[in-house]
Amino acid sequence: MSNIGVWEPAEPGVKRKIMEPGKTVMMMEVHFEEGAEGYQHSHPHEQMSYCLKGRIAFTIDGVTTEISAGDSIYIPSGAVHGVKALEPSALLDCFTPVREDLVRR
Repeated sequence: MSNIGVWEPAEPGVKRKIMEPGKTVMMMEVHFEEGAEGYQHSHPHEQMSYCLKGRIAFTIDGVTTEISAGDSIYIPSGAVHGVKALEPSALLDCFTPVREDLVRR
C-alpha cells in the first residue's frame, strides 16, 4: 500500500507526509509537537531541510544548530543527525537520491 501523500506517524509527536518522488529526488513534510524529537540516525542520502514554521535544534555529527521559519540546513551523506522541536514546528525535507526505505509504492 502506498504512503505517498498520506500523513503517517514517525516518532512520538512527529508526523510526516511523503510527496510523489522524482527519479533522483524526493520531499516530505514533517510536523513536530513542541519537545518532539527526530531520533539520531544516518543515511547515505544528502538532505536539505527547510523550516516552514517554528524553531528546530538540529544536531549533525555532534554539532547543534538552531533554525527557525525561513531557514534551511544541509545534512551531508552519512552524517549522524537528529532534531528537537523547540516549539510546534514544521520542516520540508528534500533528499537525493530517493529514500526508498521511506517510500512505499
